[in-house]
Amino acid sequence: MGRPNNGTTRRKSSTTHYQTFPTPPPKSKGQPPSDTSRTSSHDGPHHARTGSKGSNHEGSPLPIRQLFVLAVISLSEQTALNSIGPYLPQMVATFGDVDPGQVGLYVGLVASSFALAQFATNFFWGWLSDRIGRKPVVLTGTLLSAACFVAFGFCKTLWQAVIVQVLMGLVNGNQGVVSTCLGEITDRSNQSRAFIYLPVIYGLGGITGPVVGGLLVSKNAHFSKEDPYPYLKPNLVSAAVLIVDLIVTMVFLEESLDEARDLPPLGKRVGNLFSWGWQFASSSRPSYLRIPSINHKRPLHIDGDATNEDEDEEDSDSDSGSQTSIPEMIPHHTTDLTQSQILNRDTLLLMSTYLIFQLSNISYNSLYPIFGQAAPPRGRNLSPKDIGFSLAFASAATIVFQLGFFGKLREKLGNRVTYRSCMAAMALAFILTPWVGYKDSKNGDGGISTGKAWLWVELGFILLVKSLAAVGCLTSFLLLITNSAPNHSVLGTLNGLAQTLSAAGRAVGPFFAGGLFSLGTHVEPKGEAVAFGVFGGVTFVGFLMTFGIRGANLESEGWDEEEGSEEDEESEDEDDHAR
Repeated sequence: MGRPNNGTTRRKSSTTHYQTFPTPPPKSKGQPPSDTSRTSSHDGPHHARTGSKGSNHEGSPLPIRQLFVLAVISLSEQTALNSIGPYLPQMVATFGDVDPGQVGLYVGLVASSFALAQFATNFFWGWLSDRIGRKPVVLTGTLLSAACFVAFGFCKTLWQAVIVQVLMGLVNGNQGVVSTCLGEITDRSNQSRAFIYLPVIYGLGGITGPVVGGLLVSKNAHFSKEDPYPYLKPNLVSAAVLIVDLIVTMVFLEESLDEARDLPPLGKRVGNLFSWGWQFASSSRPSYLRIPSINHKRPLHIDGDATNEDEDEEDSDSDSGSQTSIPEMIPHHTTDLTQSQILNRDTLLLMSTYLIFQLSNISYNSLYPIFGQAAPPRGRNLSPKDIGFSLAFASAATIVFQLGFFGKLREKLGNRVTYRSCMAAMALAFILTPWVGYKDSKNGDGGISTGKAWLWVELGFILLVKSLAAVGCLTSFLLLITNSAPNHSVLGTLNGLAQTLSAAGRAVGPFFAGGLFSLGTHVEPKGEAVAFGVFGGVTFVGFLMTFGIRGANLESEGWDEEEGSEEDEESEDEDDHAR
């Protein structure tokens, strides 16, 4: 059945919905679209890629309402997830089954359990969103995450906390699905403006989350008869934030997967699920499992009468009517893509370099506090307040950069060069960090300079480079992976795979970082350079790998690259000769 009203209620034209991709995906199985039809639709993909910056082409308007809903989803989840960090060490220390000398180890265990669980299921959530739609997956993840936060507030032992964090990681795959929705509601002409704001939301969540967790837990919180659950309050607030997010998503988020738009409303599909379950339990032959027979004929008796033929036809019609009486729950995908088309060279390189980026980013975030607090000469003897101030400065600078400068920078360099440059900047930050000076001149053994003022200048510069590189890598990757997908029907799977690799990096990075820094304490001189040097080298390998990402369709509309333009013109000439 068609959907005559969807085109007017959602967007003026469904074709612009696919402008992100090199060719409009077919609506039905069969031969791929011809060059003529491909060229005539939207003036062909060549115009989208070869349009110069100075042209009069105006990009599609941003879907502000849907962008706002996705921002609410991201900010709510980041606020809730980041609220745990401020009180987690204190919470673990108050568990009766934790040795005071092993608090750091068990804090890492609790934090890593969440990332490891996400590693196990993020790909599944992305794949599932390609099958049943984006909205059901987001609603499911939000509801189950809220329940997990309530449960975490009631934890009184270490293993209870670990189990709840594992469950929270298993049910939380919304970050990849949100990126998928963002790629589907935008096209090549406006995607850059939309994707710029996603890391900004993550940055805001990195501020609001610690505020919630830090302010709602008292400094002397401990388990007692007067206060049996001292960590319940911040978790209830986080759960309440997610419930508000759930309501906003349920009411205002529109389904962005085209195949799922043909299905009945979500509430009717849930009711249909119970109907199917009832039939499965109460009938030996549920109607939705019956296959109507085609050209079915009973053998003639000797007298030539086709007995029971009319009855069979009635049964067949009844079965068919029963089949159609129950609405569909899962969309039918009309595009068949091979594994080599989905996981092409560019996609594999993007995934590999993204894993390296996430591993390096989380490792630096773990190394910097250890390096800052450690005593000289291995560390720089910074107080927690100093470290917090420096990280707040980097976060604020990142938001300003993302809103004011990144878009212009990306327009000049393009997605690929921006991704490559930010990866190089990340490697540079690793190499420079162990060479900053010391507060006191008596510890000045190998730093660039000595003195508190110089220390802050050098640290401020390095943290700024690292933070800008991280946000640039993330934004560029989201744009590149969106444009590398051959069709929207697999975009959820690709983003799920990307988030799986991200979880892998976040799970193993802190352990390797801490172990290498501890190993460096036995190295003379400059033992602190061991860990930073190893991860700097890994990041540099990722930088070299980015040179292999060469797809012609990875840039946004309006990007004018001389080499790409020449290739497009040649392909257009070949198409003209072929026609």
